[in-house]
Amino acid sequence: MKKVLAILTVLICTALPAAAQDGYRIKPGDLLRVEVLEDSNLNRNVLVLPDGNIALPMAGTLHAGGQTVSQVQAALTAKLGPSFATEPNVFVGVDRLAEPRPVATGVRAAGVPAIAVYVMGEAAKPGKYDLARGSTLLQALAATGGFSKFAATKRIQLRRGEAVYNFDYKAMEQGKVGLSNTMLVDGDVIVIPQRRLFE
Repeated sequence: MKKVLAILTVLICTALPAAAQDGYRIKPGDLLRVEVLEDSNLNRNVLVLPDGNIALPMAGTLHAGGQTVSQVQAALTAKLGPSFATEPNVFVGVDRLAEPRPVATGVRAAGVPAIAVYVMGEAAKPGKYDLARGSTLLQALAATGGFSKFAATKRIQLRRGEAVYNFDYKAMEQGKVGLSNTMLVDGDVIVIPQRRLFE
């Protein structure tokens, strides 16, 4: 009975916002809130990458750009379905809209050229960050407020186009790797994966 009440509560609480968001087309830089009633470990905020994709454990990569909230919710339900005994109750909402980029020059008010860097995964605050040109990977990680308690800090990825670079935050702290010297460029994506069991 408690489970039925919990499901009804979630449905009522999400029905009105979901209806309002249904006409909206998801854009790169948006932050989506995904909740799976049957497994709270899958609940998280997910950043829509510049290519329009999102990634979620057990579901893998899914194209969300240009889709409505309902379409993404249905696609995630279908992808997660085989992992559950019965069809899971998946809820998706837009937690934060992508911030509009400056139209003119991409220059901050202070006059320092800005670059857009996207941080996803187990950061304290994943999302899109406008950083000063010449900012480093370490500075970007600091801007996010650090890591969540589930972060795999030994497997941080910097994705630049097709190239993927791996970094170990702990090794950097001990001075073994030049993480602090790795300069970021516009459009870089920093991925902080979820820690595996016994990692």
